[in-house]
Amino acid sequence: MNRDRHVDGRWTAWLFLAPVTIYLLAFYAYPLYRNIELSLREYTVRSFVQGGAPFAGLDNYQKILSDPTFGPALAHTVVFTVASLAFQFGIGMALAVFFHQHFPLSRTLRALFLVPWLLPLIVSASTWSWMLNSDAGVVNAALGTVGVGPVNWLTSPDWALASVIIANVWIGIPFNLVVLYSGLQSIPVALYEAAALDGATGWQRFWRVTFPLLRPVSAITLLLGLIYTLKVFDIIWIMTRGGPTDSSTTFATWSYRLGFGSLLPSFGPGAAVGNLLIVMALTAGLVYIRLQRRQWA
Repeated sequence: MNRDRHVDGRWTAWLFLAPVTIYLLAFYAYPLYRNIELSLREYTVRSFVQGGAPFAGLDNYQKILSDPTFGPALAHTVVFTVASLAFQFGIGMALAVFFHQHFPLSRTLRALFLVPWLLPLIVSASTWSWMLNSDAGVVNAALGTVGVGPVNWLTSPDWALASVIIANVWIGIPFNLVVLYSGLQSIPVALYEAAALDGATGWQRFWRVTFPLLRPVSAITLLLGLIYTLKVFDIIWIMTRGGPTDSSTTFATWSYRLGFGSLLPSFGPGAAVGNLLIVMALTAGLVYIRLQRRQWA
């Protein structure tokens, strides 16, 4: 009797696990396998549809590593990711601490800061493209009022990467604000009161109380931001298409351009670049897990 109940319980558990297992296999495991398989074969449009692509081994990886675009794309990916994370997290933290003061209209203003997060990315990127237009953009118009000449934000190799970083920072600030503000809500007010009685200034309370207690929340915020930023494509593609002269090309835009950006797509090299992004995100996740284990050890 007990054995029958045990067997029934196991089958019930598997039935509950079946939907999520099917979901993970269909939308994570199979696409990952397919991408790896693409990167190890020499696919053409015909073989992509009909099959029969010859095995190429690591030739596609060798192609992208020896491609002149690899070095600049890697550098742009690192700069884009690090700069976006730094400004998104820094501004998001400052706003979270600011709104934690609970002043009048704080809820209304906090809700308004969520607008960039709620807008479709194509709308946000198109808006920034218009604002940063060299001839009719409002940013250059504002700079002109203080005597600064027009800047070719999207058409100059010196400014294209900075322009897409600015747009991505604006889009990512609300996420950091919401998560960090939620973390601040869990910090007991008594700790701030005790620090104030000890004579701690506002800056000291932040560094000695707020920041240490927010480390777990900060870590997951940075990890999620890193994974999201590594794969940012639409913002860059809509604003600059990775140009001019590859000055804002990242691994995400390069992978798309190789796979779908020409009449003779290079599916294998495009998949190989995409796999490099996966490895970078996976490395960040493993570092996070290791740091968490050290913290709880």
